Amino acid sequence: MIITQKKPIEEVMAMVGNAKTVAIVGCGSCATACQTGGEPQIAELTAVLEQAGKKVVATTVCDYCCMNLGVKAKMKAINAANPDCVICMSCGDGVQCVAKNAGTAPVYPSNDTMYLGEAVRFGVWEEACRFCGQCVLGQTGAICPITQCAKSLVNGPCGGQKNGKCEVNPENDCAWIKIYERLQATNQLDKLMQTRDDKGYAQVAYPRTISLRGKK
Repeated sequence: MIITQKKPIEEVMAMVGNAKTVAIVGCGSCATACQTGGEPQIAELTAVLEQAGKKVVATTVCDYCCMNLGVKAKMKAINAANPDCVICMSCGDGVQCVAKNAGTAPVYPSNDTMYLGEAVRFGVWEEACRFCGQCVLGQTGAICPITQCAKSLVNGPCGGQKNGKCEVNPENDCAWIKIYERLQATNQLDKLMQTRDDKGYAQVAYPRTISLRGKK
């Protein structure tokens, strides 16, 4: 799940600026689960905007703001309302997808996109994946060292842990001790001795595109 947090309302209002009419697009998936972009949050934002003298001319909730075909269909009604601007209550990818289908109206985000998270219980998410594009989970007992190690070490531990806790953030367990314990429990300790290549982020050309149809 993509975890988002609401931006301060002052920041959202600053982006809206002098716009008189506003449309709001929510996301029925991740943002709804995070309570940052579902129907209740749209209603809350609508009330704030109208109290500030803005007119909310249209609202909608896309099933997934990151899926272009669904967004394109939902945006027809939004564009027909001819708003001065659109506020998108989703992750950053959803904002960009909405903007592609918003005609000439500027699109502003109401959320900050935090990370890909794991729901540990209702309303609590822990960072699980940083989208590095070079997954090492098969070598590390399915524990991600990029997100769970404060130094993102692919070859650890660093030796700075104390009583099983991270030297950077003592509230966190040392990721590489967790990896060791998982590999031990699954009889794969030999993997701990394997050297993993550094990430080599310089080799990645952004933006990236993945297509099941192969190269365009």
